[in-house]
Amino acid sequence: MKGRLAALLMGTALILAACGGGEEKDSTSTSGDNATTDTAAANGEKIFTQKCSSCHGQNLEGGVGPDLTTVGSRLSQADIETLINDGRGAMPPGLIEGADVTAVAEWLAAKK
Repeated sequence: MKGRLAALLMGTALILAACGGGEEKDSTSTSGDNATTDTAAANGEKIFTQKCSSCHGQNLEGGVGPDLTTVGSRLSQADIETLINDGRGAMPPGLIEGADVTAVAEWLAAKK
C-alpha cells in the first residue's frame, strides 16, 4: 500500500512539473491599442513557454505534442481557445485558464 501511494505521489509530481510553473505578473505597462496587442502577444508567448513548451517544443516544433509552427493557418483563435479549454488526445483540459487562454490562443493564431 505504501509503495502504491509513493508511486502515485511521484507520478503526480512529474506531471505537475511537466505542465509548467505558477503564474507571474507582468510588470510592464504600456498604452495604446498596438501596445496592448504587443503585451498580449508577449504574455501569450510567456505563458506558452511556461505551460506548453514541455510538450510542444520551445520553438513550437512539437515533441510529445504536435508541431504548432503554422497552427494559425489551420485553426482560428476561437478554435485554439476551445482546444485549450477542452483538451484533445493526450492534452488534458484546463492546463491554462481565463485570460491566459485568450493570450496564448491569440499568439498561436498568428503563427501562419
